[in-house]
Amino acid sequence: MRAAVIQGSGVKEVELRDDATTVGPDPAEVKVKIKATGVCHSDLSILSGTLPNSYPAVLGHEAAGEVIEIGEHVSEVAVGDRVVISWTPSCGLCPDCVAGRPFLCLKYIIEGYTKPRFRLGDGTPAFGMAGCGTWAEEMVVPWEACIKVDDDVPYEYAALLGCGISTGVGAAINTAQVRPGTAVAVVGCGGVGLSVIQGAKAAGAAAILAIDPLESKHEIAKKFGATHTATPDDAEGVKNLLTAGQGFDYSFEVVGRSATIRAAWQLTRRGGDVIVVGAGAADDNVQFNAFELLFDGKNLKASLYGSSDLRRDIPRFVALWRNGKLDLESLITRRIRFEDLNDAIATLERGDAIRQVVLFD
Repeated sequence: MRAAVIQGSGVKEVELRDDATTVGPDPAEVKVKIKATGVCHSDLSILSGTLPNSYPAVLGHEAAGEVIEIGEHVSEVAVGDRVVISWTPSCGLCPDCVAGRPFLCLKYIIEGYTKPRFRLGDGTPAFGMAGCGTWAEEMVVPWEACIKVDDDVPYEYAALLGCGISTGVGAAINTAQVRPGTAVAVVGCGGVGLSVIQGAKAAGAAAILAIDPLESKHEIAKKFGATHTATPDDAEGVKNLLTAGQGFDYSFEVVGRSATIRAAWQLTRRGGDVIVVGAGAADDNVQFNAFELLFDGKNLKASLYGSSDLRRDIPRFVALWRNGKLDLESLITRRIRFEDLNDAIATLERGDAIRQVVLFD
């Protein structure tokens, strides 16, 4: 079986192997034939070591596919089902799940670091990125990671629902709960940032400022719903123009760096919400002083996985797509083959793509 493997972090490319096999499924697990998988900035973060993983590892976490085998205790999905993969499946029993925060469930996150999902040709066990490993032809996951989706949703669209859309649109409608008529700033216009813009537009934001140093992304951002664009150097001036100097009601940081978190904070009005969406490094510290944390009255919110419950939200995202309020096709810069993965990594590093999707069939 083909799989894209790395032996450790700090590398620029993956090994394109054809000697991998899956491990399992165990009684409560499911084997999925991957049909489409995205190339996401989080994959680059595993390559660089910004995000942790166990090694060797099969990369990839954003995918959709077909269930081809189920464990004896699985009844919620069946062979032949079309499914979106959740990289943070919820157990349904822990305190966070019971309290309605399934995106904070740690059961399978911890398992992903300790339980190999693959075996390489020489017998070496290999782990899946985030417990998944979607840059492979087949993959085994807990049944909770499989979210059924309607058969008429193309696999490449369904794959985006598993990460980019759920993280970005979810940040706007779940975490921030953007209100109609408000002003929104989005720092970072990659695939997730553009999804935040779509979510804010769908929620009825009156003004949406898209901020990115690459001016080539500005027109793209407007296509997805941004009303205004700016480079980081110009953002303060546009803020003053749009909000009479007050600041934005909501500012989304979609880069994952301390400097851009501070920039989002500065763009936000007193009493407004700063939503951190980007996944940053553990040693990249953000500084706030005690005075501003209290007297600015701003709300600093984490938006892990868009605060999404995929079993609830994927039908909502599909409904938005069906009704023309969510543009999935334009997020896909190009459809590629497995053999093109290293070129896709380099393309994403340069900022020349929104989403590249690997099609296995």
